[in-house]
Amino acid sequence: MKNSKVDKNDLEKFKKLGVSSYLDLALILPKSYENSFLNQTPLLNQKNTLHVKILRVNFGKALSLRLYVHGWDEEINGVVFRPSGYHRKLFQVGSELYINGKVEWQNGRLNILQPTLVSQINQITPKYKTILQNKTMILLMQKYLDVEKLKEEGLREEEAQLLFSLHKPTPNQASNYENGWDENIFHLVKFVEIYNYLKKLQKKRVFFEAKNRLLGDETSFVKSLPFKLTHDQENAICEIKKDFANTKAARRIVMGDVGSGKTIVILACVMLAYPKKAVLMAPTSLLANQIFTEAKRFLPLHVKSVLVTNATSKKEDLAEFDFIIGTHALLYRYLPDFDLVMIDEQHRFGVKQRELINQLGVCEKKHPHFLQFSATPIPRTMSMIQSELINFSFIKQTPFVKDIDTKIIHKSDFKNLVMHIQKEIEENRQILVIYPLVNQSEVIEYQSIDEGRGYWEKSFERVYVTFGADKRKDEILEEFAKEGNILIATTVVEVGISLPKLSTIVIVGAERLGLATLHQLRGRVSRNGLKGYCFLYTNLKESKRLEDFSTCKDGFEIAELDLRYRKSGDILGGEKQSGEEFLYYELEEEILKKAKERLGA
Repeated sequence: MKNSKVDKNDLEKFKKLGVSSYLDLALILPKSYENSFLNQTPLLNQKNTLHVKILRVNFGKALSLRLYVHGWDEEINGVVFRPSGYHRKLFQVGSELYINGKVEWQNGRLNILQPTLVSQINQITPKYKTILQNKTMILLMQKYLDVEKLKEEGLREEEAQLLFSLHKPTPNQASNYENGWDENIFHLVKFVEIYNYLKKLQKKRVFFEAKNRLLGDETSFVKSLPFKLTHDQENAICEIKKDFANTKAARRIVMGDVGSGKTIVILACVMLAYPKKAVLMAPTSLLANQIFTEAKRFLPLHVKSVLVTNATSKKEDLAEFDFIIGTHALLYRYLPDFDLVMIDEQHRFGVKQRELINQLGVCEKKHPHFLQFSATPIPRTMSMIQSELINFSFIKQTPFVKDIDTKIIHKSDFKNLVMHIQKEIEENRQILVIYPLVNQSEVIEYQSIDEGRGYWEKSFERVYVTFGADKRKDEILEEFAKEGNILIATTVVEVGISLPKLSTIVIVGAERLGLATLHQLRGRVSRNGLKGYCFLYTNLKESKRLEDFSTCKDGFEIAELDLRYRKSGDILGGEKQSGEEFLYYELEEEILKKAKERLGA
């Protein structure tokens, strides 16, 4: 919808409605219809429009009427519950009116219930529920909406006709629509909504000229690894390689389930970029340290890596290195020219932080290639929608099969839990206990770290405690990894920490966490194929959500599950991260595929 085609007075109205296209306007559908075509015969238990003469009026708690119906040549009763002064003035003995109301058979006579005045007869009036008055909405629809404009938006003739009929139905259609849409209309409205959405996303995607094509070779690096890559890892590297060979800067998200080997893909990307420089930003110094350690271990000696955190020296000349790994401290250091920027656990950074690191590499409007990595899978259907904005690669396979038992437990199970923990510690395995809060709360009914740590420290040896605001967090995690038995923490350990001996995780107040977070936490155990256990502690007698989670281990299936419980975020506007949902479209993949095909996506 071009502004040049819209009257200035109407632009503000469209802004209030959030309308920027004819499809936007068409998708503001009537909630009901007023049928003012005169009924020549009574339609029982339905609304009828009648031409009547008022014969008698009785006032009381309800307004009782005696009416003569001209078209039927018959007298009927009428009743208005909770009448106002308006009704007393309207229904005067001897006056003739056009009224509309539900007609029923009661006590051997026809009755019309709660009749309302009809100002215009023999037409269908759609009823819209919007911020604007209904009269204004009808005028906007009449002025701007027709079948041809809907066809211009990409709808086919029969689709445009059917969608338009929802705004301007025949009497029979209006009657059918009042009783509920049929399957064809439901399907059409869902299709139009997602089609319109994808169409807008396509307009939002921006391509930038790449600073350089990256034509490095990763084959010798891959051959040198002491293990074979999974098929998914190979596919992701192949897709990224194609991106790098393009003159347009890559923008790709690599989604990998917990423990799927994203770090090796990161290192392969460094080799694809070499001899150009690559930069990687991680959310924590612990995670940055782990990637740095892997880089030193697996990258060839001539590819030099460096670690940059708040604790590292600022005297080092970063221009001497090929792979610069760091935390957000990178944003405050002078960085040499680089052609590849990668962000690990991208969801842990804000949009501005992600874009800022990318902008540091921009030179004369040419951009570095940009990759984002995440272990928090989004649902397949949502990724298919977002692919209008950015490309996706998926790493679903893991180098080994994780064997983790997930069990919902309650207070009555605590004794058995302690016995399990004792047995695991005897086997030289480690335990992680996650509490919802650090300090006591009057609102949350679960213990905090402060309240719970005493029991663990008294009952077990080598118990470590940390949380998000703990300045010694990374140091404590490293100490625990080497010599601890039990770690008491908050969800600070959700991402990045590698604990090979961790066999058991206990999550207190599990129902308070999103399923994606629960999956991340569960993924901390069984990192190297060790038998793993995840205990979901809850005070709820039953939780379908936790039951569904406990029987599902695939991160992408869990993401779909999480979406059903929480609904999707606002991708288009970018203002809300969750809670928003489509009005009609329910993430059906077949409808989505049809819309993408129509757009040539």
